[in-house]
Amino acid sequence: MMYIDPGTGSMLFAVLVGVLGAGVYSAKTFMMKFRQRLSGGKVEISNEKKPLVIFSDNKRYWSVFEPICRELNEKGFEVAYLTASEDDPVFNCGYKHVKPEFIGSGNKMYAKLNMLNATMVLSTTPGLDVYQWKRSKSVDYYIHIPHAASEICLYRMFGIDYYDSVLLSGEYQANDIRNMEKLRGLPTKELYKIGIPYMDEMAARLKREGDAPEHERTVLLAPSWGKSALFGVYGGKIIDTLLETGYHVIVRPHPQSFTSEKEMIEGLMKKYPESDRLEWNRDRDNFDVLRRSDILISDFSGVIFDFTLIYDKPVIYTDPDFDLSPYDAWWLKTPLWTTSALPRIGCRLTDDNMKDLKSLIDNCLSDPKYALGRQEVKAETWEHFGKGTERAVEYILNKYKELTKKEAK
Repeated sequence: MMYIDPGTGSMLFAVLVGVLGAGVYSAKTFMMKFRQRLSGGKVEISNEKKPLVIFSDNKRYWSVFEPICRELNEKGFEVAYLTASEDDPVFNCGYKHVKPEFIGSGNKMYAKLNMLNATMVLSTTPGLDVYQWKRSKSVDYYIHIPHAASEICLYRMFGIDYYDSVLLSGEYQANDIRNMEKLRGLPTKELYKIGIPYMDEMAARLKREGDAPEHERTVLLAPSWGKSALFGVYGGKIIDTLLETGYHVIVRPHPQSFTSEKEMIEGLMKKYPESDRLEWNRDRDNFDVLRRSDILISDFSGVIFDFTLIYDKPVIYTDPDFDLSPYDAWWLKTPLWTTSALPRIGCRLTDDNMKDLKSLIDNCLSDPKYALGRQEVKAETWEHFGKGTERAVEYILNKYKELTKKEAK
């Protein structure tokens, strides 16, 4: 019998699921009516074509869109901002030309999205035209913007395949997209490097407010969530070891941990209560906690690049056994950019060197090679420093002119 190795089997299963999913949802008319009945309302395509719709599936992405909305508002360009969060900060922005709307979640949300009438849609959400979220026939152009300075190929499989264009921050992202297009026989997307608007905003804020006042050496422990994350691998052992260093320790769990790992987090907070050496942080805005921390310990959380590139400080990272089979990266033969970036910006934490964590921290803070590495990594993943918003808005306005000019003919 033919043998299929586990990795290939996993990939084939993921492809099969994707194909079946696409087939099921290809019956658009039936599914639209079905979702509309479930949502308790009737969703119709508006006769008024909106210039730009921004779709945000979570309020935490306001930081990605806010600079762009602000700039478009100043130019008088109308934006319909659709959000799945009822308490999204967009409702308090006060921008005259940005019209926010809470569209719910699940079937109600998808019914709305699938019947949009717009020239362009901008979103950071992957999975367009894969499962429930379908391309509307009355939308001319879909634009994707990533929400972090990292791999574009670590979305679930087919994450950005059906967008028309992607706004990028580094050449390695463009290379990965082109390779995936060739492997899958996809139409060539328009790729445009803008930089990273939300990181530009944080860098400008840091410049205005300056470094944190003098303080004792502070270590920030900011894990992601899940079995491969720091707490999933080490549990409370990592906190015990950090407290033994004598440094001030801040623990900032991923917000999702308080939902998906509530029992575990509550257990750790009870076992390690706040003291003069330990604090738990749940600030919505992470600017202050990143600014007053001298070094970050994390896993595969996107906060690694925010911390090291904006605040110019080193990190200690874990290297979990990460199964790539459900992700776009599985298709690529080239190594992840992140695997080359991490050793240049900090030290790797392992079971073997955990006992020497204090020395690891001290070395990361004193070795000049990490300062040099941070500059190299910054150049690779944060092109057009300080001009991200300007370039994003310029692209959106030019694309709108191009699309409406075609319509007029």
